[in-house]
Amino acid sequence: MADSGAMLSPTRRWAPVPAPPVSPELSDAAERHGVPPRVLRLLAARGCERPEDLEAFVAEPLSVLHDPALLPDAAVVAERLARARAHGERVLVYGDFDADGLTALSVMVLALRHRGLEVEPYVPSRFTDGHGLSEGAVDRAAAAGCSVIVTVDCGSSSADEIALAARRGIDVLVTDHHHVPERWPGSAAVVNPQRADNRYPDTRLTGAGVAFKVAQLLLGGRDGGDSGWTGLADLAAIGTISDVAPLLGENRAIVRLGLDLLRERPRPGLAALLEVAGVAPARVDADVVAYTIAPRLNAAGRIGEVTLASRLLMSSDREEAAGLAAQLEEANRTRRDLTASALAEARAVVGDPGDAPALVIAGPWPAGLIGLVAGRLAEEHRRPAVVFSTQLEPWRGSGRSPTGALDLARAFAACGRHFVRYGGHPEAAGGDLLPGSLEPFREEFLALAAAGPLERREPDLRVDLSVPVAEVGYDLHRDLARLEPFGPGNPPPQVAVLGATVTRIRPVSNGHVQLTVSKGREVLDVIAFGRADLGAQVAPGDRLDLVARIGSRHFGGYESLQLELLDAASAGHGLPSAAGTPGR
Repeated sequence: MADSGAMLSPTRRWAPVPAPPVSPELSDAAERHGVPPRVLRLLAARGCERPEDLEAFVAEPLSVLHDPALLPDAAVVAERLARARAHGERVLVYGDFDADGLTALSVMVLALRHRGLEVEPYVPSRFTDGHGLSEGAVDRAAAAGCSVIVTVDCGSSSADEIALAARRGIDVLVTDHHHVPERWPGSAAVVNPQRADNRYPDTRLTGAGVAFKVAQLLLGGRDGGDSGWTGLADLAAIGTISDVAPLLGENRAIVRLGLDLLRERPRPGLAALLEVAGVAPARVDADVVAYTIAPRLNAAGRIGEVTLASRLLMSSDREEAAGLAAQLEEANRTRRDLTASALAEARAVVGDPGDAPALVIAGPWPAGLIGLVAGRLAEEHRRPAVVFSTQLEPWRGSGRSPTGALDLARAFAACGRHFVRYGGHPEAAGGDLLPGSLEPFREEFLALAAAGPLERREPDLRVDLSVPVAEVGYDLHRDLARLEPFGPGNPPPQVAVLGATVTRIRPVSNGHVQLTVSKGREVLDVIAFGRADLGAQVAPGDRLDLVARIGSRHFGGYESLQLELLDAASAGHGLPSAAGTPGR
């Protein structure tokens, strides 16, 4: 039984985010756009300094999008595809097997078909094609009579395969967002905002985002309805969210457009996928995309059913879509079971890593799961992790890195002599390891990680806003919702709720705890995931300060506020004493 006289200490240091001064011009712009003062202070703390920054944040999404003609080689792509259409040439669109690549492929295929081109989609196999354009795809294009290959979400590191295509008389148009190596592919075009000579205003686009911009380029002069380029925003939004891209600037605009489509008129495949997952379209937000839609799209490629997801995304038949969604749901269940087993084995291999700056391990795990395993190990040990599958020859590797720990794209490039091929982002990369190169790679990679800005301690708990418990209500919830959609670069606000009195505490499933706290004559529900320890430390009558995310839940046709607890402390013992109540 809890001892109500005991002191409850926070598990992490609470760090209020300093609110910078707000200029009169920014305040005037906020008033014009109906942005509440506390929301303005949150935006200012996140880098919104000028009236034009605020206007871009609150403006209609279409007005935020940049001219796609500014993308590198945009004119080359438009001209070559126009020529292909005029001469009846066939085009193979080559994608990738993750959610970003799958949605990018669907965007490009649908856009080119809408433009009147004959298109052959190619979804690579994680097991036989690997990352990047493959020789098998070039063979397929030649056999199918395709004279143009358009890559999406890949191709910047595929110089050898592009040279092979050229020898066979096939032009390759690369659309990608990954790191561009020093050795450029000699393709007809490389549409990639990561190019050193890029002049496009926003370099944060994902593979699906770049494909969406190419669709805008090709179809922008035509109708902008659901059958035009704007109707592809739902797919681009899924790719943007699933690739953990910053939800700022053009990415945020794409996601806002896409979420509206997903809620109001989801295409047949996505409607069927939401139905089997038990999610009503009206409830779709960025979290639903990240934790419900994307894992199911990824599941097919991870267990070998590579075309299921692309067929679902492009299906216009509701009956077909329902059958494909059911198969994806089963694939996702299988993926969860296999991942749990592989992760347990990988943890045993890692053991106690001590002061090692990174983890590099290999084992007989399915190649489709090593990225998930690497991500979990990187999260648990707060350091970069690279996991190789020995089931394939050459060994297939996947790396994950905590934000700011190590740029994996550059690290893999620096270790490029050990790979058959490689590519990726700062926080996620992959490659095929040359035989016998594990130990040389490990030594070189660990040296790079040791030189990087690695921080393994438990990070401070960000506090965006502090309010007395009496101020927590629907007004606050609606104000904070103005910042949506949430994601990297624009995380959900974390609020210190001060002086809450516990009226009830009870355990729920899987080590979680539910608290009820009072705010005058009203009460608030608080869910504390993974905090079973609170049952022995907190009792009715205790006064607490909480750090929580403020949301709502729907049950039985009713909506109620719910706080998701991030940390708790006895009243007056959470925030630094000099912090006061920032953000108020």
